[in-house]
Amino acid sequence: MKKKQISIIGSTGSIGTQALEVIEKLHDKFEILALTGGDNVKLLREQIQKFNPKTVCVKSNDIKLELEKEFDNVKFLFSDDGLEEICSNTQNDLLVMAVSGKIGLKPTLTAIENKIDIALANKETLVMAGDIVMKRAKANGVSILPIDSEHCAIHQCIKNISDVRKLIITASGGPFKDKSLDEIKKATVEQTLAHPKWNMGKKITVDSATLMNKGLEVIEAHHLFGTSYDDIEVVVHPQSIIHSAIEYVDGSVIAQIGLPSMHIPIQYALTYPERIEGIKSESFSFLDAKRFDFEAPDLEKFPCLRLAYEAGRAGGSAPICLNAANEEAVFTFLKGQIKLYKIFETVDKMLSNHDLIKSPAIEEIIAIDDEIRIKTREFLRKFC
Repeated sequence: MKKKQISIIGSTGSIGTQALEVIEKLHDKFEILALTGGDNVKLLREQIQKFNPKTVCVKSNDIKLELEKEFDNVKFLFSDDGLEEICSNTQNDLLVMAVSGKIGLKPTLTAIENKIDIALANKETLVMAGDIVMKRAKANGVSILPIDSEHCAIHQCIKNISDVRKLIITASGGPFKDKSLDEIKKATVEQTLAHPKWNMGKKITVDSATLMNKGLEVIEAHHLFGTSYDDIEVVVHPQSIIHSAIEYVDGSVIAQIGLPSMHIPIQYALTYPERIEGIKSESFSFLDAKRFDFEAPDLEKFPCLRLAYEAGRAGGSAPICLNAANEEAVFTFLKGQIKLYKIFETVDKMLSNHDLIKSPAIEEIIAIDDEIRIKTREFLRKFC
């Protein structure tokens, strides 16, 4: 049987490395066509040696020239033009979009135009341009398979979306679930990055601590499944065993359950519609789990979730503003230049002063994103 040809955009990040672990385990089913990486040249070099991709895209021409001396059987590309070429290659059966941030938007659209199915871990793509992305995917017959554990869980539970009354997205609550508002305001970068359940990249871990990540997931779910914001509920579930659930119109609730492991949703997206044994967490035991706890998110301590709902309902350019302001504030926090709660205050300020555009085109989306980032950085300089 022909191996499925896969390219990974962001192979040196958290999702990218775990996707390669799944593929290594299932090496008889997959072949790596292309890899792309950023600054971690050491890891990228190891991945090239192990997986023998035909094409590799790197961040700069200097890195390209360096690696070309070592791997004469690999075609090296760099920058956005390189990403464009990889995502245009119709030899791809599936493209894994494993980068975070706005960098994932254009490659995703390129893959869609070339009728390449996408395993999507980049929630910002749908937050910024969900209406356009999903419309183009439908027109081109492209499947968007979610890698996020929550959206993957919902995808597994749905048989017919028209029979679904409500989506229930679970949240671990992050490292500050039981902390006071005062403690959250004083939180250090180290404390913020100490997630109790998941091993993720720094940016998404900060978003998890503020619950902005859950807000972005709500917007993403709205676009992926065509569900009204009024019918998407967030529930804090600290055990992270129920990864999300749906309620059908007859009152039945179907949940996807399993031990916390990103390998499972990644493998599901790669092998869909098949289910096969590969990398998996240990077999789940209800007796070992003992209990499931649930509570409503505290919007006073975690107001970023409220902002995300407000931006999603406003639609148009509001989610672009939300995402851009949040990213810039998170990056500034990770440098130790602002306090954690300043992230919320920054996003709130940018949204309050934003002039809404109802249906921006892709070029406008990029321009709005750039403009919001400039304004956000200017605002944050006052506190650095």
